[in-house]
Amino acid sequence: MLDRAHNLPALPPEIARRRTFAIISHPDAGKTTLTEKFLLYGGAIQMAGQVRAKGEARRTRSDFMQMEKDRGISVSASAMSFEFGDYWFNLVDTPGHSDFSEDTYRTLTAVDAAVMVIDGAKGVESQTQKLFEVCRLRDLPILTFCNKMDRESRDVFDIIDEIQENLAIDVTPASWPIGIGRDFLGAYDMLHDRLELMDRTDRNTVAESIKIEGLDDPKLAEHIPAPLLEKLREDVEMARELLPPFSRQDFLDGSLTPIWFGSAINSFGVQELMKGIGEFGPEPQVRPAEPRAVSADETKVSGFVFKVQANMDPKHRDRVAFVRLCSGHFKRGMKLTHVRSKKPMAISNPVMFLASDRELTEEAWAGDIIGIPNHGQLRIGDALTEGEMLRFSGIPSFAPELLQSVRSTDPMKGKHLEKALMQFAEEGAAKVFKPMIGSGFIVGVVGALQFEVLASRIELEYGIPVRFEPSQFTSARWITGPQDKLNAFMNVNKSHMATDHDGDTVYLTRLKWDIDRVERDQPDLTLSATKEMLGG
Repeated sequence: MLDRAHNLPALPPEIARRRTFAIISHPDAGKTTLTEKFLLYGGAIQMAGQVRAKGEARRTRSDFMQMEKDRGISVSASAMSFEFGDYWFNLVDTPGHSDFSEDTYRTLTAVDAAVMVIDGAKGVESQTQKLFEVCRLRDLPILTFCNKMDRESRDVFDIIDEIQENLAIDVTPASWPIGIGRDFLGAYDMLHDRLELMDRTDRNTVAESIKIEGLDDPKLAEHIPAPLLEKLREDVEMARELLPPFSRQDFLDGSLTPIWFGSAINSFGVQELMKGIGEFGPEPQVRPAEPRAVSADETKVSGFVFKVQANMDPKHRDRVAFVRLCSGHFKRGMKLTHVRSKKPMAISNPVMFLASDRELTEEAWAGDIIGIPNHGQLRIGDALTEGEMLRFSGIPSFAPELLQSVRSTDPMKGKHLEKALMQFAEEGAAKVFKPMIGSGFIVGVVGALQFEVLASRIELEYGIPVRFEPSQFTSARWITGPQDKLNAFMNVNKSHMATDHDGDTVYLTRLKWDIDRVERDQPDLTLSATKEMLGG
């Protein structure tokens, strides 16, 4: 595990003020609303509340694609940058729907911390647990926001117990709610000894914040009815006895999460959470790479592609590679080495995403996320450096869980379909396999909803109507081994063999028994459900 050292003294001020984080949650926990309020307080958008508005205004600025707008779910992770106080935030949104979990896993390789959003009525849900486990694998520091406290929700101690038990992480309250549901008035900021009151009349204004001298301060009685004040004092006393105090080192190590209570729709608790990210969150961290790890304070620029998004601008057939800068001070026009092809690339039109707008950026620092428009040269996992042959590790590609064959309903457009499918494969939106025998393609995804998204995008973006049909295969494994053994195996199993968009060999299976048989009878061959995407 990387040592998340106490503030590294060598970090230049511009890098030290970067906070790069993702928001993770179960669908409907309120992640989209929270993202929007972050942008509102960061000055990136002028008016919140569009999540609930009608028609075109209905979606948050981070949801690009038509289908996201129609369904009200985030299916593509996008990055937004904005200033908040002394800090520069790079917020990477993640798909809320579990069918798009692979995109989320990759996104989590590009951030230094995560904000976990939990619904106060539902607690820890299945998708939250899955995403949390990925954060745990990477030792990511986690800040928790318990949302929807203005609705009927569960007892605060129950919520904290559930997080501690299900996620095996210590929880320390950063704030404590005053009342629940209709009685919810606000929260006591336990880290700064402040009373935070919610304004129910205007959802976009920040509530009142009052500095107090502990919970015995007579000022409290002016704002909180006696029964609620008595319960607050009892709860906080019990919380201080039972729960660990906040320790920044334990938080940075990933073993302790501070929790804030609030209501994103009412703008309550959001600013306290943002201040927490700034005050306690990690600055840009050391990134694992081969042949050596890369530190943020190095002067030479390096970064890796963690996401490729095609056709973000419907007016131009463009592809934007999202690059996490890992070191150095990047300037527009720089020539960087594309490590996989060993060719220099002039980065002349780098963009940053400021809410829904993308703007040309003249410079960026380690920790920032920049978009590089390109015509297909950049793929997920690719490294860009000032000449050193680095390969950033840990960016996963997963075997699909659902396989279907795809064909164009217009036979004249077969060739165009191949091009469209390759684009989506390189973007990471699906796996595309070309069987060794027969024509056509097999498309693999993690969740069924992805087939719908692909069909609608292929038609919208390429004008090709397609039909997905059940395939005889149920799963796919990358297969490697000595070339002679691999060739012999491929000759015998031609009808099961395919290649992916990188040209790597894939074994398509009908039954779990197929995989067991190969593992038993072919000890020299390795079947793998994941492939590391190295841009080397």
